[in-house]
Amino acid sequence: MLNEFKTFIMKGNVLDLAVAVIIGAAFGGIVSSAVNDVIMPPIGLLLGNIDFKDLFVSLTDQSFPTLAAAQAAGAPVIAYGQFLNTVVNFLIIAAVIFMVVRTANQMQKPAPAAAPATKDCPFCCSPVPIPATRCPHCTSQFTS
Repeated sequence: MLNEFKTFIMKGNVLDLAVAVIIGAAFGGIVSSAVNDVIMPPIGLLLGNIDFKDLFVSLTDQSFPTLAAAQAAGAPVIAYGQFLNTVVNFLIIAAVIFMVVRTANQMQKPAPAAAPATKDCPFCCSPVPIPATRCPHCTSQFTS
């Protein structure tokens, strides 16, 4: 059983998947940092010094100055600013994955065309296997 498990783990697909998950997690962290630290601050500045991470709606009658204060008080909130950051994260990751898959598809060579397995009978135009010397449909004999 241990040898079977070792064989399963050492298959190329399992190793490829493990590497993809690890690189994907690291890439997700990079994109999150890019969104939170590079992309959203200028957008917030353009919209009047808004910090998207602090945008929220309190579901109680109380008002809170920041999202952290509302969460510290245990108030139920809808943190739509964090949701916007997550949506931007997703869009960037989806665009990068699209570009990678598109590039990989363009780099693949098309499969070579398969050699024909049949030829047409010159008398009845029915498909006949290439090595045949006589047409099974009209019984005509082939000269070549």
